[in-house]
Amino acid sequence: MKDLVETMILAIDIGNSNIVIGCIDKENTYFVERLSTNHSKTDLEYAINIKSILDLYHITSEAIEGSIISSVVPPLSNVMKRAVWKCLGKQAMIVGPGLKTGLDIKIDNPGQLGSDLVVDAVAAIAEYPVPAIVIDMGTATTFSVINEKKTYLGGAIIPGVRISLDSMTSRTSQLPKISLEAPRHTIGKNTIECIKSGAIYANASMIDGMIERINEELGREATVIATGGLSAFIIPHCKKKIIYDDNLLLKGLQIIYNKNK
Repeated sequence: MKDLVETMILAIDIGNSNIVIGCIDKENTYFVERLSTNHSKTDLEYAINIKSILDLYHITSEAIEGSIISSVVPPLSNVMKRAVWKCLGKQAMIVGPGLKTGLDIKIDNPGQLGSDLVVDAVAAIAEYPVPAIVIDMGTATTFSVINEKKTYLGGAIIPGVRISLDSMTSRTSQLPKISLEAPRHTIGKNTIECIKSGAIYANASMIDGMIERINEELGREATVIATGGLSAFIIPHCKKKIIYDDNLLLKGLQIIYNKNK
């Protein structure tokens, strides 16, 4: 790790269901790991989690230049910032007011735009041709639309695949909980196959349909990029051309870090 000293950053994205932790520099993503979001954990517990992950990949604190955090769970933002300090002895940046992103946001209230969507958009503009549609599939499925002038226009928010499934099965006594995997046929022959068909193929069709509608409003075909923990289950079953980039958010955090260091 000697050649990585002062080049790598620790990037952390705090979501409602998962916390994504990764080490990244301009050339490489060294690892991406996920923790369950837990509001009751202390900064020390999160520091131990981070230290354990770094040890697993043989990365020392000396090899990490700094850290940046994106969070949609405000109560955990400072908890994680303190955890980073305890683990690395370095102050972490937090994506939010006062941090330069370079993103031109044209929505009714730019301050309402989630930091995860900001970071995704920053990475998409840097990595892919515009106009672009960014689909992030996690607790919610979000669509972010960027025009050919690299302006963030807005998007759409849909209940996430897992949340929809869990809501249905918890409210219906005879429906079982299922794993997210595609059934052999769209037309299910039993309850489990029918639920799987709805979860996988219906969500894939929804994504295809939304891409079509957004392209119509843009007046041209957009580059479509998908990211987020659930994208890997759904995107392979879409009919539209979609680029899967699981590291998109970490790339955006690295770009924003460099703009502000």
